[in-house]
Amino acid sequence: MSEQTLTDIEQHHLDTITERIGLNRLAVEEAADRGKESAEPTPEAAEEPTAPAPPDATAVRDAVTRQAVLGALLDQVRDAYNDARREAHDLLEKQHKATGSTKTDATLPDGTKVGSVSRQGGERTAQVVDDEAFRVWVRDHYPSEHVVEVVPAQVAVSVRAGFSGKVLAEATAAGVARYVDPVTAEVHELPGVQIRPSRAASHRINYNRGSKAQPLTGRELVAVAWRTSALATHVLPDLAPAAASTKGGEQ
Repeated sequence: MSEQTLTDIEQHHLDTITERIGLNRLAVEEAADRGKESAEPTPEAAEEPTAPAPPDATAVRDAVTRQAVLGALLDQVRDAYNDARREAHDLLEKQHKATGSTKTDATLPDGTKVGSVSRQGGERTAQVVDDEAFRVWVRDHYPSEHVVEVVPAQVAVSVRAGFSGKVLAEATAAGVARYVDPVTAEVHELPGVQIRPSRAASHRINYNRGSKAQPLTGRELVAVAWRTSALATHVLPDLAPAAASTKGGEQ
């Protein structure tokens, strides 16, 4: 028996029916799978994050103790350093006035040089110490630089800031309370102006750097001297490490 051929329209209907049957089968299988999944027990909800475990109590105590000890030592060292700096400054200034020296070596008790202290010179500038005297001088000699302001119930007078700055700068450069008129060359003694220190002299410590002859730096040499108690009678004796006992129990 020969197979009967289908027309194009019949073939189209057949294909459509076959496709729908396949889609329906897939939908049924998916629904069945979903049913199985819903029947399975659902995983428990994620647990709440637990608080982090506390650090080791010994580590906490050691850290706090170290901070407390270093804080106490820092206070004592800072106070001692400030006292030493003031004393050294006073003595170095007296030495400078007597001998003119500007540099002094810093050595350990055994004579080892660890650095030096250099003097940084101060500065002196012209400063107005009597505003009224200076203003009257400007009014009489440079009236264009003298400012008169009338405000309700009062009259304010002053010197232009730019002019006073120029006059004081020239006096500072000359080192005397004097101003030379750039046009007339007239020399004016500045009333109410004095040359005064504007920055005090200071001293700066420079530690030695390591070299072939002495590999240790000045700071490292100080640290070694401290650890070996070589500074015990000179710097913070209460904090100096106890001298190590000699071999064989000798006292």
